[in-house]
Amino acid sequence: MNGRLHLLVASTLLACAAAPAQAYDAGDWIFRAGVGGVEPKSNNLDLSDEVDSVKVNVDSAMSLTLTGTYMFTPNWAIDILAAYPFNHDIKLEVNGESAKIADTDHLPPTVSIQYHFMPDGEFQPYVGLGVNYTTFFNTDTVSELSDVGINLDLDNSFGVAAQLGVDWLLGDRWLINADLRWINIETDASLGGEGIGTVEIDPWVYSINVGYRF
Repeated sequence: MNGRLHLLVASTLLACAAAPAQAYDAGDWIFRAGVGGVEPKSNNLDLSDEVDSVKVNVDSAMSLTLTGTYMFTPNWAIDILAAYPFNHDIKLEVNGESAKIADTDHLPPTVSIQYHFMPDGEFQPYVGLGVNYTTFFNTDTVSELSDVGINLDLDNSFGVAAQLGVDWLLGDRWLINADLRWINIETDASLGGEGIGTVEIDPWVYSINVGYRF
């Protein structure tokens, strides 16, 4: 039974790979779902003085991603990025010693205009430029701080986003996608009601997806 199942799966994949790829056309919708990672830049906020080195760092996170793309010509498209919330640990580094002070969830909806260089090809590279709105929620400080009434607040962020990706067409409908974005995410932070500065996250966002064209 297992041998027959393996043979069926292999045959299906070969059939998809052997099917001729067709060009993207005006009016096509492409939906992609996969796994994405958010990799913030290092040293997101520097609070150092003449005596101590104090830095705030935001850890990377993984989550599920979803994109919808509408082709309004064979080359030009509008793309919307959505995701299941990303959860990040936020750490305070003092003189080289690091400890978690909080964690937060964020959603990074992004709208981009894309240009597809080779809409007739099996491999279809594209670039994109757009805007991002990031909302932070469920921000919780560690118990040592929250128990004494010290909480962390993060403002929402609005910034530009750049994109580079490629679709690999597996026949007429299915595709595999690799996508890389840089997003300008900066949030004003308050700790215990006092503003401490702007946390510059500015992450690379990467994802691997499976897509379907309608």
